[in-house]
Amino acid sequence: MAAAARRLCHITFHVPVGQPLAQDLQRLFGFQPVAVREANGWRQLALRSGDAVFLVNEGAGTREPLYSLDRCHAVPSATNLCFEVADAAVAARALELRGCSVLVPPVNVGDEQGAATYTVVSSPVGNLSLTLLERTHYHGPFLPGFRPLSSKTGQGWISHIDHLTLACTRGSSPRLMRWFHDCLGFCHLPLSQGEDPDLGLEVTAGSGPGGLRLTALQTPPSSAVPTLVLAESLPGATRSQDQVEQFLAHHRGPGVQHVGLYTPNIMEATEKVTLAGGQLLTPPEAYYQQPGKESQILAAGHEPSRLAQQGILLDGDKGKFLLQIFTKSLFAEDTFFLELIQRQGATGFGQGNIRALWQSVLKEQAARGQEAWQPVRHPAQGLGERRVT
Repeated sequence: MAAAARRLCHITFHVPVGQPLAQDLQRLFGFQPVAVREANGWRQLALRSGDAVFLVNEGAGTREPLYSLDRCHAVPSATNLCFEVADAAVAARALELRGCSVLVPPVNVGDEQGAATYTVVSSPVGNLSLTLLERTHYHGPFLPGFRPLSSKTGQGWISHIDHLTLACTRGSSPRLMRWFHDCLGFCHLPLSQGEDPDLGLEVTAGSGPGGLRLTALQTPPSSAVPTLVLAESLPGATRSQDQVEQFLAHHRGPGVQHVGLYTPNIMEATEKVTLAGGQLLTPPEAYYQQPGKESQILAAGHEPSRLAQQGILLDGDKGKFLLQIFTKSLFAEDTFFLELIQRQGATGFGQGNIRALWQSVLKEQAARGQEAWQPVRHPAQGLGERRVT
């Protein structure tokens, strides 16, 4: 590998002035602002919940001030993943030898809280760049040059980032998997027994065309880097039936489709998000009426009616279970959403949930005679509507 990633420091988003991502993260998901930087018409706000950190860059210009990179992407988007490394300069040289473009050569920055070194390199995933950060000698709440903010104390309901899902063009997963392995030390994480890394896990859409190909990647257990999931569409489905193809069209290329936020109590977190006005995807009733679903939920120690009422998905067996729920898009352009996830011993990604939910969606589409499923909307105002095309 060229650069061993030790941990994911933060995820950077670029949004236009007035887009309420920062406010939504605070109001709906309990994130607290920890540092801010304002320069050249841009406002950069770092928000934290547990170990999950998002940097929201809000501005009207084309050149963002932290890394001095041109930002020409036309829609709101997650644009950068910041990984901590042992030596930023060494990592940059190694990645450059592997063909990566070094967008920002190693830069030393500091303030009264200490010093840090960072470099920015390109990635093979659409508009996504990677920051490699060396900050052993920095003791501030975020990065040099940011003004610390006093935030509320107390434990939020999000503890860390569990995984990130990258929506990719069809057939690109093997190439991307090799890149993340060779450059950052990620290895294949099988989602099914005997899974071929080049094929990943195929989640078909029942008897209809299309489906998903999922390939999971992880770093060694000694690191604190979330799992990456590569998602691409299988041949056959129309764009209106295919969530990945819809993302690629709205986002105008590959990118970060969603982030899984880990919570130790998904029912409490879901209730708080809903009461705050968040809009969550509600699966069709058929999902909870599948044979064996009630006994599966009971075996996991939960009440079927409560999970159904809140729209929480559950998958697993043999004492290992996974609970998930998804928000609607945080952007009107339908280019990013969040997932709340709780694990009870499970290490996978709810492939049973994906398959069952997909099949239920197709049944709902057929019953209504519609091209695409429009999820049930919670009555409170909040996240942007999900458009169906």
